[in-house]
Amino acid sequence: MILIADSGSSKTDWRVIHRNGQISQFRGIGFNPYYLSVAEMTEQLKQEFLLNLSQEIEEIYYYGAGCAAPEKKVEVEQALRAIFPTAQIQIDHDLLAAAKATCGHHPGIACILGTGSNSCDYDGKNIISSRPAAGYILGDEGGGSDVGRKFLQDFIHEEMPAAIRQEAIDHFQLSQYGIQEQVYRKPFPNRYMASFCRFITEHKSNPYCYGLFYDAFQNFFTKHVCKYPDFQTKPVHFVGSIAFYNADILRKAATDRGMQVGMILESPIAGLTLYHQELE
Repeated sequence: MILIADSGSSKTDWRVIHRNGQISQFRGIGFNPYYLSVAEMTEQLKQEFLLNLSQEIEEIYYYGAGCAAPEKKVEVEQALRAIFPTAQIQIDHDLLAAAKATCGHHPGIACILGTGSNSCDYDGKNIISSRPAAGYILGDEGGGSDVGRKFLQDFIHEEMPAAIRQEAIDHFQLSQYGIQEQVYRKPFPNRYMASFCRFITEHKSNPYCYGLFYDAFQNFFTKHVCKYPDFQTKPVHFVGSIAFYNADILRKAATDRGMQVGMILESPIAGLTLYHQELE
């Protein structure tokens, strides 16, 4: 049996390819080795459906956020090994998952716009170039934590429409001190900030909310996509919830930069499953 994982900072999509060809799917919590220790990742992997499979899985293909550096791959492998002691384990960056799922065997630029953000230039087989992913404090332009952070900044400084601000107060019981408590004292501030994107998406007919996404996407293009050669002639693909649920704004922002938008997927897991099925 084969286990495939596509993991971001907020959620992990799991697919199991059974020996008879059937496929099972699960969704669990996500994690990033830059933010969690091996012991903490191991605890988060102790989900019932994974524990039930621990003796049956023969191969694991794990694509995860924060898994570009060799030492981080080792840490994730150690966590998985604690649950799946006999499996063959391969760890790759989530960017490779995005590239395989969207570009297939053709050249293109693959981008992730989920809780965080990232991008790469793909030649149809390998990632040939990528931009630095600096995380939710120094980067993640265009990702959920970035958009949510700007929304919360504007809330604190009263630099958003009064009606939107009041609705946020009513919906989330927001206050400056509550925000600061969550961001500075509670775990996973990136997830907290990104959690406001659903509200912003639901109100994107409001010019302020529309502008939050549009400006964040333009900043992402400036920091990432526009630095790749031939970015205006290669298809630019996207995966992630922020891209998927705001595809209309994303396409407009990309068109304004002269880009050719290709696929926009919420998750690459279906494409990854097909990819690994074809290898069998």
